Parts: sequence; C-alpha cells; structure tokens
Amino acid sequence: MTDILMPKATAVWLVDNTSLTFEQIADFCGLHPLEVKGIADGEVARDIRGADPIANGQLNREELDAAQKSDKYRMKAQKSRHAELLKPVKKAPRYTPVSRRQDRPDAIAWFIRNHPEVADSQIARLLGTTKATIDQVRNRQHWNAANIKPVDPVTLGLSTQMELDAVVRKAADKKAKDDAKRGIVEPEGATLAPASETGVLVEDDDHHVAEQPHFDDEDADDED
Repeated sequence: MTDILMPKATAVWLVDNTSLTFEQIADFCGLHPLEVKGIADGEVARDIRGADPIANGQLNREELDAAQKSDKYRMKAQKSRHAELLKPVKKAPRYTPVSRRQDRPDAIAWFIRNHPEVADSQIARLLGTTKATIDQVRNRQHWNAANIKPVDPVTLGLSTQMELDAVVRKAADKKAKDDAKRGIVEPEGATLAPASETGVLVEDDDHHVAEQPHFDDEDADDED
C-alpha cells in the first residue's frame, strides 16, 4: 500500500464523511484502530482539519464506494499527484570544476589552521572533497604536501562568503555548547594588567606621571 500524505487529517475526513469501519480507516491511513476510534470520540486530532483523499488524488470514488458496501474490503491508495511536490529533494554533491580541484588541499589547510573547530564532514560538504583527503592534508601525507599553502576557500572560488560564514558559525556554536557542558568558560574580552604590574604609567587625577626607572647603581652611590 502506498503511504498516504497527512494520515491523521485523512482519517478525520473519512470518520466525518463516510460509513467506513475504524479498521478500514486505520488500514488505509496506516493508523491503529484505537487511534481512529479516538478521532471519532474527539479525543485525538481535535485540532486537525480533515483532508479529502479523493480531492488530493490518493483515493478514487470507486474504491470508497466498494469499501462502504463491505466492511471486509480494504481500500487501495493511489499515488498522490502532490506527492512528488512534497517529496524532499536530496541535495546533490557539490560539483567542483576540474580547474579548481587542485586548490582544494589549500582550502583544507586553511580550515585546519584557522578553524580547527569545523568538523571534517562540514569541510567535505563545503569543498566537495573527502575525509580521506582531509586526513592526508592534516597529517602531511598528501602527495603534494610540500606545495600546499593555506588559502581561504572564498579566495579560491570554492565557496561563497555566506556559505563559509554559515559553516564557521555553526561550528563555533557547537563548540560553545560543548564547552559549556564541560564547564569551560571563555573570557568575554582581553584583560589588562594593572599599571602597578606593568611599571610603565601611573595615572593621577589631572595628569599622567611616568614612573621613574630604578637602577642598582643609585643605591650604591647613596651608600658611599
């Protein structure tokens, strides 16, 4: 049997508009008969609007009439004309022009040096490469390791700036969450050492006074 779209909404419509048994509706919609009974009693799917399976092309009138004449009959669903439109489209692998493929190791090296928090799987998807190649670049086992230089993928034309920013931001957010779970807290900003420790500048209310350097020779002269 073809899986139907919106099974609960379809069950609501069949309960309200036909004389089918709970078992017939459950079989057609892929639900449990008790769940269909709950819909009929108003305990389940109370806020779901019914969906007409005949109108959306999942059931023809002949099937429905035959099922209403015999409670032993089990309706056969048709493939909905909307199914292809609602079917998720799998994203095709990124295609990298042949002229750019030799630049991928440079982009991989850039990620390894500048954004180690980005997972290999993310790099592979963005650059259209493999985890094996990433490992070879990281371990300097790539056949062209001597000539690999870190260059960002945007400059190389392997990704857009928006794509790169999205990958880096996602990796940074994941790292922050992981660090928080482990109790690691990053400082909010650079901290400055107090002037007393730097020995460079002492600030008064109205003016700045440079601290005078101290030499051991001066103590020796005083003793004389």
